[in-house]
Amino acid sequence: MTVIEQLQAEPHNLWKRIVLFLVLLGLVVWGSDSVSYNGITAQGSVVASGILHGITHPNPAFLFNLTETGVPYLVLQTIAIAVLGTIFGAILAIPISFLSSTNIVPKPIAYIFRALILLIRTIPSLVWALVWIRVTGPGAFCGVVTQSICSIGMISKMYITAIEDLDTGILESLDACGCNTFEKIRVGILPQLSASFVSTAIYRFDINLKDATTLGIVGAGGIGSPLVQAITYSRWTNVGAFLIALIILVLIIEYFSTKIRSRLARGAQA
Repeated sequence: MTVIEQLQAEPHNLWKRIVLFLVLLGLVVWGSDSVSYNGITAQGSVVASGILHGITHPNPAFLFNLTETGVPYLVLQTIAIAVLGTIFGAILAIPISFLSSTNIVPKPIAYIFRALILLIRTIPSLVWALVWIRVTGPGAFCGVVTQSICSIGMISKMYITAIEDLDTGILESLDACGCNTFEKIRVGILPQLSASFVSTAIYRFDINLKDATTLGIVGAGGIGSPLVQAITYSRWTNVGAFLIALIILVLIIEYFSTKIRSRLARGAQA
C-alpha cells in the first residue's frame, strides 16, 4: 500500500476536529467574560519598578548575613522544609499506593484509599497550612507537616501508576521457584519500582521547594514571610536579595534534579 492509499484509508475526523475547535473557542469566550483588564494601577507600577531595582541592586549586607534573619539561613530553612516534607511524604505514600492499586488489593479497598488520596489532593497546600498552623502553631514544623501531607497526594497517584504497570510475569516466575513474599518483593517488585519512585520523589522535591516559599507567607516557616514583609514595607534591596537567592537556588536544584532523573530513566531502560 502506497502512502497516498494509506492516507486515504485513514478515517476522516474533520467534523470532530471542527466540533472540538468550536467547543474550545466557546470555553475561551465564556471564560473571557469573567476576566476584565483594568490596566496597571499606579501602586502596581511602583511595586514592579521597585522589584526590578531590587534585583539589579540587592542588599549585599542582607544577602550575606549569616544570622537567623539573613538570606542564607532562611534559604537553608526553606530547603530543609522541602527535604523533610518530601521524604516523609514519599515514605508514607508507599503503603497508601500499594493499598490503592487494584492489582495488589481488592477493588473496594483500593477505591477507599484512592478516595483518601483524592481528598488530600483536592485541598490546596495553603489551606492545609492554615489548618495545621492552628494545630502546631506557626513555624517550620508546620511547613514540614503541610508538605508531607500534600506530597502524599501527588506522589501516591504517580506511585499507583508505576505499581499497576508491574510485570507480573516475574512474580509468577519467582513464585514457581518457591520464593517467599519477602523475596518476591525484594527481587521482583523493588527493582521495577525503585527508579520510578526515586524519580517521582525528586520531581516532588522541585515542587515542594517552590511551595515552601509560598507557605512561608502564611507563617509556615521559610523565606516567604520575610519576603512579603520586605515587599510590604518597600524594602526593595532586601527583596532583590531574596529573589536572587531563590533564583540561584531553583536553578541549582533544577540542574541536579534533571541530571539525576535522566540517569534514573536510562538505568531503568537499560
